[in-house]
Order: sequence, then C-alpha cells, then structure tokens
Amino acid sequence: MAGKYGLAVLGYAHGHVGVYADQIRGFDDAEVLTCWDHDAARGESQAAAHGHAYTADLDAVLRRDDVRGVMIGAETNRHADLAVAAAQAGKDILIQKPLAFTLEDCDRIIAAVDAAGVRAMVAYQMRCDPLNQKLRELVHSGTIGRVGYIRRRHCISVLFNPDFHKTWHVSAEANRGMFMDDACHAADFLQWILGQPVSVMAEIDNVLTNVAPDDTGVAIYRWADGCMGTLMNASVTHAAENTTEVYGDRGVIIQNHDDAPSTSFKPADAVGLKLWTTATGQFENVPVELPAGHGARIAGVARPSVDWFLGKRDPITTLAEARGSAEMIIAAYESAASGRRVSLPLG
Repeated sequence: MAGKYGLAVLGYAHGHVGVYADQIRGFDDAEVLTCWDHDAARGESQAAAHGHAYTADLDAVLRRDDVRGVMIGAETNRHADLAVAAAQAGKDILIQKPLAFTLEDCDRIIAAVDAAGVRAMVAYQMRCDPLNQKLRELVHSGTIGRVGYIRRRHCISVLFNPDFHKTWHVSAEANRGMFMDDACHAADFLQWILGQPVSVMAEIDNVLTNVAPDDTGVAIYRWADGCMGTLMNASVTHAAENTTEVYGDRGVIIQNHDDAPSTSFKPADAVGLKLWTTATGQFENVPVELPAGHGARIAGVARPSVDWFLGKRDPITTLAEARGSAEMIIAAYESAASGRRVSLPLG
C-alpha cells in the first residue's frame, strides 16, 4: 500500500503512547491518523496535543481501511477487549505494557490474534535501551561465563506526587497494583536475559504510602539451572544510581543510571556499564552512550515500533514473552499473599 503507514491510538491512558505519537509526527513513513478513547475529554485533548483527529466511535476507527495498525494505550484492564476488537478488524497491534494483569486476558488476546492472522507485540522500552542491549550481549556471548545471580532495581517516585494519586494507575480495578504496572518492565528484562524462571518468593505491600494497592515489592526468582535473581521495584524512590548487577563464574557486569530515579541524577561523567572479568582482573568501562534521560528511552521505542509495523524487524516483545512476564508478576503477587514459594509456570 502506497503512502505512509496509517496508525490509530486506542486509549491515551498510558503516557508512553503519547510520546510515541509525538515521535511518529516526525517520521516520513508512518502517521497517526486518529485516536479513540472511552474518556472523550482525554481523547479530544490528546488528539489536539499530538496533531491528529479524535473519533468517538471505536468501530468507526477499526473500519477505516487507511488505519492499518493500532497502538493500545488504554488502562490495563481494557487491553484485552480492545486487542480482540482490533484483531477481528484485521489490524496489527502494538500494546503498551503489561499485556494484561490476568492470564485469562493474556490468553484471550493471544487467541484472537492467532485466529485473525494479524501481528501483535508489546512495547517494553528496556529492550530498546542501548545499555540493556549491550548487557544482554555480554551475558549471551559468554563473556562472564555462567550466570549465578542477577539483580535488577527498577524504580519510580510517582507515589510521592499528589497529582499522580488522581490517576488510573492507583486503581486496583484498572491496574491491579504498582508492582504490576512497573515491575513488569524488570520481569520482562530478566526473562529477556535469562529466560523464564521456575519459581518465585516475594513480598509486595504498601510500606511508605497508602495511595495505591502497593508501593514496594521484592521478588526472588530461581531458574532451572540454579541461577538466582532479585527484582526490586518501588514507586517511592526519590533518587538512585545502581540498577543492575550480574555475577558469573568468569566475570561481573555492573550497570548504572537505567531507570527514572537514577537517570534524573546522573553526573555528567556517568558510566553506564562496567565489566570485570577473570582475564583482566579489573573493572573496565564499556563504551555505551547513555540516553539523555528517561524520556529519551521511552521515545526510543517509536522507531523500532514503526519498523515492526512496516515488517522491517521482529517484534520488540512477542505476546508469548509478554504473557511470560505477566505470569512472573502474577506469581509474585501469589507468593506475597500466601507467604510461600510459587512454582512457574502457574498451574
């Protein structure tokens, strides 16, 4: 089909989708033609802000032949219904993370996409981040040997912001909890690096606030080869530095300044990635350019997403992988509620 690839946004609840839309305005091979949102006021204001039309009728959007793909940025509990409708309309689909917060909804989405023969992926920006790509390359190349332990701290400060308390993110109905909303990034990251774990033990609770269903969580995952990993996530972290540590039998990787609190306070001479190996016996800086800020990391999803819509690259995160990371978080919630180790996959 000649001309720019036509896109529509289904729901502007998640702010990342607005960043993608702004980036796409500068592309010469794709354009956002319209949006729909169940919240008409939000839809109209976001359409005006991002330079396209608002359409009040979802079916009208999905009937348009010039809309070839959709970006779903609605509240998480609306993902499944919108994805099913888009798939049945023959549209390719980008879904903002997480895929869903129940496995039933994840499976509904996957079944609808498979039945319709369309393509779908989930937008996890950590996979588009140069620091994370280099870290994964070092692990997968065997540079540090067999991995015995990995730790990811992935945090934000939003629950300290009174304005955030008014958003859908703090709703158990729309979002389940902040650990589901944000720790899913780190779960996807761990899965991307090491594959799916086989068990988890976790604590998830409100520690410093009582605004959302939870504000802090720690999950200990175990992989089939014995490797251990810790996912630490909090929505009440003002500032930070270190984000990831990976320890192998032949080396160590240390990553800094790779989430919002740490990016916001990085010094001008910040080092993003350091490598120690038994061959060198010392830490050496790995030359990887740090993104200008957390916003730049989010904006960096737009180009690979459009390339995927155009068939030029593989999905950022497949639906199967996104289901896997959702399952990792759901299992962590089950462990925290029961006080027990939970096996994966869930029965």
